Amino acid sequence: MFNDKTPRKRGRGRPRGRTPQGDSARRRLYDEAIRLIAKRGYADATLRDIAASAGVSPALLYRYFPSKRAVVLALYDELSGEYAERARRMAPGKWRERFLFALRTSLEVLRPHRETLAGLVPVLVGDAEEGVLARPTAFSRRRVQAAFEMAVRGARDAPGLGDALALGRILYLVHLTVLLWWLLDRSPEQRATTGLLELLERALPALALALRLPRMRRLVRAADGLLRDGLFDEPGV
Repeated sequence: MFNDKTPRKRGRGRPRGRTPQGDSARRRLYDEAIRLIAKRGYADATLRDIAASAGVSPALLYRYFPSKRAVVLALYDELSGEYAERARRMAPGKWRERFLFALRTSLEVLRPHRETLAGLVPVLVGDAEEGVLARPTAFSRRRVQAAFEMAVRGARDAPGLGDALALGRILYLVHLTVLLWWLLDRSPEQRATTGLLELLERALPALALALRLPRMRRLVRAADGLLRDGLFDEPGV
């Protein structure tokens, strides 16, 4: 979960390297931070509040999580890692079938954390440093985005490589849109999200048929260029 490869200076009295006790303490503080953020919202849950709720000193909390941003990055790391592992189970098939598997798997991984993520919506969408498309969180985005690219590249009806990558990135953005809808969905048991997924599933065969046309493929590549330049901070091609 917490894969931090950046060398850090060892604090006074702190054991050299990781220890089972340290990992356990970090996990407990992380769980408490996530619980409090879910309860109070990101803006109102302070590190001092988290430390008090966990029954530790702020200094101990800061040792593991020097900022709320560190908590959010750890959450991204955990969820994107779990998703990438489960996405590897994608079965052979057409790209639209594999895309739906990737999308539904994402919802399954995130469902236990819906309350926390709903409280983080302003951060996920609009924060330049902690949002899902921010540079510091790119490690998480690339893990998830890779699954959607592979859903197209490895499909039985995959288009050429350039078109496949472009379509995969667009489908990743569609996936983000569905996730935002799901987080904001107030219908009982998120039945509006279920309806949206059904509409999407019904529309995909028509899209797959349209992508056989050169004009539609050019539109996909053009949209991908705008997406990379405007949201992913990558030069479009």
